[in-house]
Order: sequence, then structure tokens, then C-alpha cells
Amino acid sequence: MKVLEAAGWAPSAHNSQPWRFIVLQDPKVKRELAERMAEAWAADGTHHGYELDERLIHKRTRHFTDTPVIILACLTVDGLRKLPDKSRYMIEHDLAVESIAAGIENLLLAAHGAGLGACWYSAPAFCMNVVRGVLKIPSDVEPLALITLGYAVENPLAPPKKALRDYCYLDVWDNPLS
Repeated sequence: MKVLEAAGWAPSAHNSQPWRFIVLQDPKVKRELAERMAEAWAADGTHHGYELDERLIHKRTRHFTDTPVIILACLTVDGLRKLPDKSRYMIEHDLAVESIAAGIENLLLAAHGAGLGACWYSAPAFCMNVVRGVLKIPSDVEPLALITLGYAVENPLAPPKKALRDYCYLDVWDNPLS
């Protein structure tokens, strides 16, 4: 509950709080969701002319099924400003996505602080209708990400990251953009 509360304290555009979190613990529901998403990813890959690595699909399916808790982060347009033109509506939508990302980051930090392992996956964004169908989510709610949550069985090293000077430009450094 504390990680979900932390998510709710994230900043959001216009204080719209466009997030909805669905907590999944039932093994049957997690298995069905994982298997249906895997089928959708494979079909999508075939449709777009590439093969997805079967080992990766199996690994993700097993991971989503075996994790104690999955938190599905969704976007709702409730509370967003209703703007008449599509381009400004899309900006509002982007702001909602940014807001949800802030909520997920708060959730991840709270999980880490509580000694939990957590991982953010954007997989639902590639098969929203499948996720909606399995979980009976209304069509005006967009499942964007899922977070696996539990006690870590291992402590892997963090992946390599760019150096600060490669993504942050300060007037005291040589400006690589010039």
C-alpha cells in the first residue's frame, strides 16, 4: 500500500492525477495476462516482418507469472482538460503520460526503499486491447506499463549509464552541441 501511496503523491499536470493502478496477485489472472500478451507480441512481430526471440517471450511470460505482485499502470482521461482541437488534446495526453511516469518512478523508489525488487515494463503499451480484454478494463482507460513487485532473489548490477556530461549541457563544460 505504501508504494501505491507514493505513486499518488507524484506531481501531475494540472494536478489531474490521470493514473489508475490495478494490483494483480491472483496466479491464474497473471498467467492468463502473461500468456495473452506473449501471443500478441508474437503476432505483432510476425505482422511487422520480424521474429521475436522465443526465449525472451518465454522468460517474460514466466517472470510476469511468477512475480508475487503485478501493478498495472493505466492512463485515464478523466480530469484532463477537454480541448477542442486534436493537437492540443494530444499535448494534454502527453502530459498525462508524463504524469504517470512520475507516479511509476515514485512507486519504484518507494519499493526500493522498502527493500523490494521492482521492474518497470512497457509491454502493455504494445497490446492494450489484449490487456483490456483479459482484465475487463474500459476502452477509455489505457494500460501503459506494468511493474513487477516482490522480494528480489538476486541483486543484479545496474546497467551501464551515460556519463553526466553526455546528457547534461552546462556552460562550464565544453558544449558538445556547438
